[in-house]
Amino acid sequence: MALAVRVIPCLDVAAGRVVKGVNFENLRDAGDPVELARLYAAQGADEITFLDVTATVDERATTYDIVRQTAEQVFIPLTVGGGVRTAEDVAMLLASGADKVGVNSAAIARPELLGEIADRFGAQVLVLSLDVKRSARTDSGFVVTTHGGRRETDLDALAWATRAIELGAGELLVNSIDADGTKDGYDLELIGLMKGFSSVPVIASGGAGTVDDFPEAIAAGADAVLAASVFHNRELTIGDVKAALRRKGVTVR
Repeated sequence: MALAVRVIPCLDVAAGRVVKGVNFENLRDAGDPVELARLYAAQGADEITFLDVTATVDERATTYDIVRQTAEQVFIPLTVGGGVRTAEDVAMLLASGADKVGVNSAAIARPELLGEIADRFGAQVLVLSLDVKRSARTDSGFVVTTHGGRRETDLDALAWATRAIELGAGELLVNSIDADGTKDGYDLELIGLMKGFSSVPVIASGGAGTVDDFPEAIAAGADAVLAASVFHNRELTIGDVKAALRRKGVTVR
């Protein structure tokens, strides 16, 4: 029996509001995070991913009160990322109602953090969030960025993901900055490369524009599909996406 593919709306949050841009720039208001999470849960979302997109840049912790309010009203798994720097931050997020925690910039700065989180809470709690750009500087053609896509590292995206899994990451959230917000479809090459070596689930993120984009991401190797703009703008519902996946023979919840 094939595992059901998950459909995950993403709430990028800044200053307590959901925001959305293109290629991580020109952010505009998209609504209240708790209201949107409730709406998507009612539509049949399998999980909610909640990313505080300015926490690392502003050098502050993520907003625990919004996590708490969301968890009190939404009874599906909640993944929270942004500004997570220590295992103690993870403990506080889990206590606030998060089920999983996404880590990006802090793990690049100090990879041991991944092992500390996985050892204390289990790999199932730890999501490695990868903001990836195409680059001729790396062997794979993809480079990892930090600080909400603002800073390029020297890390090859595939090499870093491989190491992160060895250190304890239980899931890869693979976001293409090149595709982000463009609605031109997921970066299928990137998804295929990640899935080719990954022993953990791969979540495809960045670029969804039509219902057809979602089955293509699954065919490329994704275990779950994440999107933001198309849901926030009411262009598609979770139900639309699941219906499109079913039509292609994909098992959904």
